[in-house]
Amino acid sequence: MPRNDQFTFGPHVCGSLSADAGAGREWLVTDGLGGYASGTVSGLRTRREHALLTVSGHVALASLDLTVTLPSGAKVPLYTHSWASGPIEPSGHRHLEMFTLDQGLPRWRWRIGDVVVERELAMRHGHPSLAVVHRVISAPGPVGLAVAAMCTWRTAHTSRRADGPGLTVEPVTGGVILDGAYRLHGPGWQPAGSWHLGVRTGAEDSIEDLWHAGTFFRQAGPGGACEISAWAGPLGETPPPPPAIIAAERERAHRLVTLAKAEGYAETLVLAADRFIVRAPDGPDVVAGYPGQGCWPADTMTAYEGLFLDTGRVDEGRELLIARTRAAARDLRTPDAPWLRHDALDGPLWLVHAVDRHVTRTGDGALAAKLAAPLGRVLRHHLGGSGPLSIDPADGLIRLASPGPETPRVGKPVDLNALWVNALAAMCELLGEGGHDDSEPRARHARAQASFTARFPAPEGWLYDVIEGPAAAYPLGASAHHDDPSLRPHQLLAWSLPHAPMRGRPSTAVRAVGESLLTPLGPRTLAPGEYGYQSQRPADPDMAHHQGPVWTWLIGPYADACAATGRPVDGLLDALDAHLSEAGVGSLGETADGDAPHRASGVPFSARSVAEALRVKQRYLT
Repeated sequence: MPRNDQFTFGPHVCGSLSADAGAGREWLVTDGLGGYASGTVSGLRTRREHALLTVSGHVALASLDLTVTLPSGAKVPLYTHSWASGPIEPSGHRHLEMFTLDQGLPRWRWRIGDVVVERELAMRHGHPSLAVVHRVISAPGPVGLAVAAMCTWRTAHTSRRADGPGLTVEPVTGGVILDGAYRLHGPGWQPAGSWHLGVRTGAEDSIEDLWHAGTFFRQAGPGGACEISAWAGPLGETPPPPPAIIAAERERAHRLVTLAKAEGYAETLVLAADRFIVRAPDGPDVVAGYPGQGCWPADTMTAYEGLFLDTGRVDEGRELLIARTRAAARDLRTPDAPWLRHDALDGPLWLVHAVDRHVTRTGDGALAAKLAAPLGRVLRHHLGGSGPLSIDPADGLIRLASPGPETPRVGKPVDLNALWVNALAAMCELLGEGGHDDSEPRARHARAQASFTARFPAPEGWLYDVIEGPAAAYPLGASAHHDDPSLRPHQLLAWSLPHAPMRGRPSTAVRAVGESLLTPLGPRTLAPGEYGYQSQRPADPDMAHHQGPVWTWLIGPYADACAATGRPVDGLLDALDAHLSEAGVGSLGETADGDAPHRASGVPFSARSVAEALRVKQRYLT
């Protein structure tokens, strides 16, 4: 088991390229602006997005390939690539004796007999800037450190090939500027200028060519170092020396943990949470997941409490809530705006929940007064029937006319309606706090609450997942409408939310979820015995994402539902604590297989998963 603040792997993990070892464990550092560096413990790039510098959605510096010249004159490459022609070479990973993630920063150590060399890196917070230090730890004499800069400039989900447009190269002191977009700087720069063809990054069709821009070189004895910087933004402004950036990021990590008053594995989750909080032009925002995901409104608000309130970042959170509420109100005039697309059907409901939690936990009545009215306008527009969501006048519940990725069930889904009841109660409190009339939401709440408790309980002892859905296909029946009794975790929101419609009512459903859906990494999205169960997440987004794979963030609603119904939560996160070292090192991923051994899937760094695990730990387990 790793220490709370440090994860260390030895040669059995680092020296293997299997999915269960070095090539399956990923690391991530970020710049607080949306840029990042990421890769694997073994050094093999297994995703298109793996690179040492990714900025503005573009992969820039793909890798720094280190070769050591020993005192004997022998040259030993310490890097590795997979090639389209088949081989994986050179085999630098075989010299790795240790990988450490310490306070969120990665460090590799290679041993070639009595020569030990180390690499450490960090990104400068608030700047699109990478700092890398190669250090000779021990050697019988001076060794040569040659570091080849392997470059590209492309969007994160594409590949760049040698037969396309070439990279523009501008020589500058100590290095080079590439495509006018980013700069490399370090000692002993030796320009090169050649393509390395057919580098594979994971899937069969993920082939790219890398431009060898040149090589940095330094002769160094024990204690000596080769320091390299790579940055975008103002290219004429040289960043601080790499050791200073690394030291500053360690100090910043200490401040974040202190601010959050975190202990044990919560310290790790606080640092993991920080990776998702970014500064956008209009204020703080949240990246949903790395690599490759953007700032998604629904995910941001689902993760809000854990990312901001449980880390002590209340002022940043307040700024975000104001900016996002204003944006949502402004977007009412734009049909394809982020708050109105299908990928954010529940976004406004989660926004109300986030504002309510902030006001409740901080006592910020001024925020309630400021945001209550615009939130009401957002809800009325969002549920007015011009889009896929509407309010059924017969019972006051939400009806979904067409599915989206997160809510792929037509009819009246249990999660949307639990969020709706919760939002109405929250709006009553926010309006009251601000001195506004709350009679309309109060009446709506009473009706929706009564309809929910009357319609959603199923004979099986849990809640229907959807009521009044379309006719079910064989063998489930073929009536005009279908109430779907599939055992799924969406119903947890009916107990977990602060104003949940089923609070105080029988908890047989929560017990059933625990017995049939709960795994070490969170609840499955469908019980294994149900028709259509699929353990693994498919490559293409469709309903199968909700047909059995584990969604780790749902551990939060499960814990809340247990607490609300008197069920124990002791030990609930023990397996997730252990999982911090298994996939996204020091973090938690998006999904996992429904069946044992519950291999991680989706993105390895997920804002919702980290936020909910941290919230549960801070609320119930400290």
